[in-house]
Amino acid sequence: MDGADEQPTLREKAYESFTRHLLARDVRPGQFVSQRRLVELTGLTLGAIRELIPRLEAEGLIKTVPQRGLQIAHIDLNLIREAFQLRLFLEKEAVGIFTETASDETIGALLRQHREIVAAIEGGNHSHELEVHAQAVDWGMHDAFIDALGNTIISNAYRVNSIKMRLISQERFRIDGRVGPVMGEHLRVLEAIEQRNTQEAVDALAAHINHARSRALRI
Repeated sequence: MDGADEQPTLREKAYESFTRHLLARDVRPGQFVSQRRLVELTGLTLGAIRELIPRLEAEGLIKTVPQRGLQIAHIDLNLIREAFQLRLFLEKEAVGIFTETASDETIGALLRQHREIVAAIEGGNHSHELEVHAQAVDWGMHDAFIDALGNTIISNAYRVNSIKMRLISQERFRIDGRVGPVMGEHLRVLEAIEQRNTQEAVDALAAHINHARSRALRI
């Protein structure tokens, strides 16, 4: 394999490694890090890290502060407003198309996942494991709406924004202790989708996203 084939793979590995550590909270929003710290964290070469930095800067995940170094994206009110606004624009369109095109099997699977979680809560299960599972189901539903668009440009923009949304969630409004209400909001969306009621699904999704935005801004 020559260098031309290898370099894109190294860049992608560096990006995936960085975002994985970021979401695992091995580095925190607002924290300053050195290039060498990123080398230690990812296990990749300094050259790969240097090639990675312009991409992270372009995506707003990191910025270079003169005489201070590299700073991980800081969670502030402006970031919250912008991230939620983009999410709302993309997901309202996506859920409308999903309502019209998703198979009954796909919709049924999402409904079963949510109803099983609700049943577990009603049965007295308030474990951390259930919360972790519910968070994965939460993200999976929203990702499914975007995937239904079949648009690579939108998917890439959503992916970057989703990283920011997950950072905001970790800092501002974790699902911990709110699994029941969140699953209830999701079920209102999914039940409207099951009925193929596009406007009701869009309205329910917008209400769900706006509730999350209000919680994030209020804290």
